[in-house]
Amino acid sequence: MNSPALDTPVLDRTLKELRDHASSWATAPLTERIDLLERLMPRIRDGAADLAAAGAHAKGYGPDAPWAAEDWAGGPWSLAQNVGARLHVMRRLAAGREPLPEGAVHQRGGRTWVDVFPVTGWDRLLLGGYSARVRMQAGITAEQARSRAAGPYRGGARRPGVALVLGAGNVAALTATDILHKLYAEGQVVVAKMNPVNAYLRPHFERIFAEYIQRGWVRFVDGGTAEGAYLTAHDGVDSIHVTGSDRTHDAIVWGTDDRAERRRREDTPLIDKPFTSELGGVSPCIVVPGPWSRADFRFQAEHIVTSKMNNSGHNCIASQVLVLPRSWPGTDLLLEEIRRVLRALPARRDYYPGAHQRLQAVLAEHPQAECHADDSRILVPDITDRDDMLLTGEVFASALGVVRLPGETPAHFLQHAVDFANATLPGTLGATLIVHPRTERTHPDALEGALAELRYGTIGVNTWSGVNFLLGYTPWGAHPGHTRQAIGSGIGFVNNAFMLEDIEKTVLRAPFAPAPRGLFTGCLSLSPKPPYFVTNRTGRTTLARVTRFTTAPNPALLSAVFASALRG
Repeated sequence: MNSPALDTPVLDRTLKELRDHASSWATAPLTERIDLLERLMPRIRDGAADLAAAGAHAKGYGPDAPWAAEDWAGGPWSLAQNVGARLHVMRRLAAGREPLPEGAVHQRGGRTWVDVFPVTGWDRLLLGGYSARVRMQAGITAEQARSRAAGPYRGGARRPGVALVLGAGNVAALTATDILHKLYAEGQVVVAKMNPVNAYLRPHFERIFAEYIQRGWVRFVDGGTAEGAYLTAHDGVDSIHVTGSDRTHDAIVWGTDDRAERRRREDTPLIDKPFTSELGGVSPCIVVPGPWSRADFRFQAEHIVTSKMNNSGHNCIASQVLVLPRSWPGTDLLLEEIRRVLRALPARRDYYPGAHQRLQAVLAEHPQAECHADDSRILVPDITDRDDMLLTGEVFASALGVVRLPGETPAHFLQHAVDFANATLPGTLGATLIVHPRTERTHPDALEGALAELRYGTIGVNTWSGVNFLLGYTPWGAHPGHTRQAIGSGIGFVNNAFMLEDIEKTVLRAPFAPAPRGLFTGCLSLSPKPPYFVTNRTGRTTLARVTRFTTAPNPALLSAVFASALRG
């Protein structure tokens, strides 16, 4: 386990410091926890530009580049939104109120659902038309959903402990929000090991979490696989959360030697402590045929390309397989618009380690593949082999495959698409479903059936499912059913400000078309083009202003937010 570069005394000392202070966090009053969250907001606001600029620099472009919008969305804004969501729920609890608003829990189709977004008036104003509801696992009643929400703050046991967070290397806010989940939902102090890919974020996080560090409740460490292996096996660690790949999980739990597979078969893990994970997979984007206008094709092409090209595809939730109706005339129109968007985007590189080799493997297997930027932004327009590498493993780079399925009606196509996604594609983290409002109105049962049958932890309807991560209130994790022997996309949910238990999936909805055109398609929303779209001309400015507003809501700031958003 030890190596010359492995400084075990420092790691041992770090864990001892956390252990010594674990009880003080477990018994910290609710008011103190709220105060700490409130004081996070100005530190996020004051360092937001530096945090976003650090991500942009690491990816190879400037802080004012069009791509930098993603560094605001996946960095300071999503962190501020997550903190704000936790603050809202904690303040309700401190006021002696139920964590869930009245009327949020209801029965539908024999299952219990919980409305989790929007929550505040600001949510409705800034994200008009967006809504999210959580479907609970079978057998969970409305009363159980209500009574189990925020359990640790309503008489549940608070056991001190030390949690290890193995940080993600791609999206800046992921490590920070995982720390908040361990602190506030599970009541454990945290050692966060930075991923070597984005270890440059450590000083930003240490500044944001300064008070928690001073009180002995959070520590950050650097290192690679050796440090990770030492910490996961350490007796001073009580629980683990990892964002990564199934290979990372299996290496920790079963080892990497010649006995690893035997351990898995016999279920004799090297690490036998509470272990949650978010591990990605092959995410589909399913397009339902409908009465689209030319403007709809243009807008949805930008939407689909965003779901692939955000962060150069280095997202566990990036759309990797576009599922289209074989006989729909709109299929070829949509693909042509996607090509146009891919060609028009500014230059950037696939920065994540191994991306170039994975893209070269895609090109080697697909001589007919289209490259819309040197040897990246790959489009494979017609996959027919179910053993194709784009259908069997996560590429984690800028390659998008297209699968065409039969179905003479939207209902028939949806059934084929659901069966394909559930049976063929590995992973259950998230799926995106694009459907015209008139199609939904004429086939409501087919759509509701698809939402019920799709085995994914998040389903985005007319929005990329990755947006679910940003909102804080919405649980983030794989569809339940994985085990440590077959880990798939992982076990457990994070974010989840209401601290719901027994979650099956979250369904997030957004307008099919932006305002004002959306009003003519049945979208009763005034939301313009989303600022996270890779084609949004003012996305970076809008998200910077939204971040400032989120950290300190002030109606005087809204005019600047709306002015920038409408120019996007």
